[in-house]
Amino acid sequence: MSYPMQTKGNRALSFVSTLLLSILFFISKPSNAQSSSPKFACDVTKNPSLAGYGFCNTGLNAEARVTDLVGRLTLEEKIGFLVSKATGVSRLGIPDYNWWSEALHGVSDVGDGSSFKGPVPGATSFPQVILTAASFNVSLFQAIGKVVSTEARAMYNVGAAGLTFWSPNVNIFRDPRWGRGQETPGEDPTLVSKYAVAYVKGLQGTDGGDPNLLKVAACCKHYTAYDVDNWKGVSRYTFNSVVNQQDMDDTFQPPFKSCVVDGNVASVMCSYNQVNGKPTCADPDLLSGVIRGQWKLNGYIVSDCDSVEVMYANQHYTKTPEEAVAKSMLAGLDLNCDHFTGQHALGAVKAGLVNETDVDTAISNNFATLVRLGFFNGDPKKQPYGNLGPQDVCTAENQELAREAARQGIVLLKNSPGSLPFSPSAIKTLAVIGPNANVTDTMIGNYHGVPCKYTTPLQGLVETVSATYQMGCPNVACAEADIDSATSVAASADAVVLVMGTDLSIEREDHDRVDLFLPGKQQQLVTEVAKVAKGPVVLVIMSGGGLDVTFAKNDPKITSIMWVGFPGQAGGLAIADVIFGRHNPSGKLPMTWYPQLYVESLPMSNMNMRPDNSTGYPGRTYRFYTGETIYAFGDGISYTHFNHRLIKPPRLVFLSLAKSHPCRTSKCQSVDAIGPYCGKAIEVQLRVRNAGEREGTDTVFLFTTPPAVHRSPVKHLLAFEKVRLGKKEKAVVRFNVDVCKDLSVVDETGKRKIALGVHVLHIGSLKYSLIVRI
Repeated sequence: MSYPMQTKGNRALSFVSTLLLSILFFISKPSNAQSSSPKFACDVTKNPSLAGYGFCNTGLNAEARVTDLVGRLTLEEKIGFLVSKATGVSRLGIPDYNWWSEALHGVSDVGDGSSFKGPVPGATSFPQVILTAASFNVSLFQAIGKVVSTEARAMYNVGAAGLTFWSPNVNIFRDPRWGRGQETPGEDPTLVSKYAVAYVKGLQGTDGGDPNLLKVAACCKHYTAYDVDNWKGVSRYTFNSVVNQQDMDDTFQPPFKSCVVDGNVASVMCSYNQVNGKPTCADPDLLSGVIRGQWKLNGYIVSDCDSVEVMYANQHYTKTPEEAVAKSMLAGLDLNCDHFTGQHALGAVKAGLVNETDVDTAISNNFATLVRLGFFNGDPKKQPYGNLGPQDVCTAENQELAREAARQGIVLLKNSPGSLPFSPSAIKTLAVIGPNANVTDTMIGNYHGVPCKYTTPLQGLVETVSATYQMGCPNVACAEADIDSATSVAASADAVVLVMGTDLSIEREDHDRVDLFLPGKQQQLVTEVAKVAKGPVVLVIMSGGGLDVTFAKNDPKITSIMWVGFPGQAGGLAIADVIFGRHNPSGKLPMTWYPQLYVESLPMSNMNMRPDNSTGYPGRTYRFYTGETIYAFGDGISYTHFNHRLIKPPRLVFLSLAKSHPCRTSKCQSVDAIGPYCGKAIEVQLRVRNAGEREGTDTVFLFTTPPAVHRSPVKHLLAFEKVRLGKKEKAVVRFNVDVCKDLSVVDETGKRKIALGVHVLHIGSLKYSLIVRI
């Protein structure tokens, strides 16, 4: 079967859908924010009596306003505020409110709290998170969050969005088969934590910087040890995540802690799964004890949808619905996504399982968040950000940032001499082949909205050179491949770009992968095309997770391999920018790419991070797994090359212990990461030189290999910096290494200990030894 071909000469049809989408967007886009008048709380213009209510009085502090509101509600009215589709109270001038909006990589219409059916037909769709994370650019993470919150506020002002967005996903990408790994910033706790804090600050930060006010409210999810969706009969709804304390505090908890402590996030979402036999949404130690007690959350705790019902109906953790509601509320849950708590809370109160004061506590946390958002301040158009409207969504600047984010994230994994970048003048004919070469929805992954417009890889490439296009497969499943047509096109072209990979039919929420291969006959198609190609062959992989592409890595006819994640609405432009050298790639893999053999005897349901030599268990992620990889965490090459030189690195750290300290009289492998030496830091400096002939950006990593105590990681990321240099230009990158934070490891009981002995610091392409002693 032959699939459609098109060339630059008749490629107008390929742009029809994008052109129409753009035209419709601008035709339907109102000229200002006054085009719609949504209902809002404390509308004193329509009802002057509301001005007498304390919760409408902006002169009172938040606590007083919340107390006033709670005191005016009946029990039945209070229960209406325990669920995501909160029921308004007309007698108090409070409209209905839908808490569930999403903003994973742009404003989404998942959850019905936001919609593109009204005055705003689309919003900027940035790359899926896993690709943005590959940029290792903290300022980019925050910039995207800021744009998303601006577009969200603009939509809120015209009744098209809420103010509470249940993003980001800060789970660790522990297993390469996880369908939702694409939503996360990767496998490393340091990277995930830095992404989480920056994105949350971008979403929530107000222009004045007041931490008690919110532009929009972010939510870090899914708490905790959640990364199995639906794998070989193991379902997230019933999965019991068995996690030891060391892995919990070393791997799974740090991103959530960073969200709350460093990011001041307004919400945390508990997950469906159990952890060590308890549903996370009914575990008082995890919720009240850790999130609110230890970390001091300033906000509300929400369930995944509908986790409270799941613990009763699926997990059979309670005998009655009322018990499920009571256990979750007493554990510290404030808001139930969906309806279950709303249906059974009154029964729980009447049965004496919870008191009305428990309901008051929950809704007070919810109301306090709405107060910080200005929800009870009256007309949103008279508040900060009230001037925002549809004209502030899908601006040229926002769309350019989406393109730039994709460019910065794209990872070049292989590049033979004479392959990339292509010279437009040298490429007279380009063959573009593959099931992902001209896709639209695939580029935006899951939890997406309606993008401003799309530029597919094919569309991006033909803006520069003439191209002939063959799908090669009817879809990514590639049950059949039209190899004859594809090889015919490839054989006559000066160069070939194959755009392969996955889509949401292969990896998504509630659908984990069972293997790591390119689906169906994709590998055969790639190999046969490469055999007949007379020029360079570029394999572009569009996917959320890593793939076993050993065949392509080892095939000399495949001259370049590029991973582009799910690159967002401007993915095609970014891919073309890298292929033709308008952008020098600097992305690095945020997750390990394993061989298929790694997963064949490794169940997703085993949560242990560390290897077990007695059973042959290999361990997980680059921090603990030392076996064969296809590509490693942090891999990624540039069109230039950089030289690194250490500048007088410190060699010794001395910890001063009290005379009574037991380690003064007995040999210790480590000491507690508390004491007078905490706050002490050393500076490590690296001179970076661009030794190539073109401008480029170097991503400089600082890893440590700590002494082999407490089953410590074999390697651990401490920090990273990006430095942009012109050809032959030099710069100095400085890292401050905190003794207690960076030179400590988590012991078997979950406590942080400073490991004594030799720490090997890997900085850039170099490494050196740093001795810590007492």
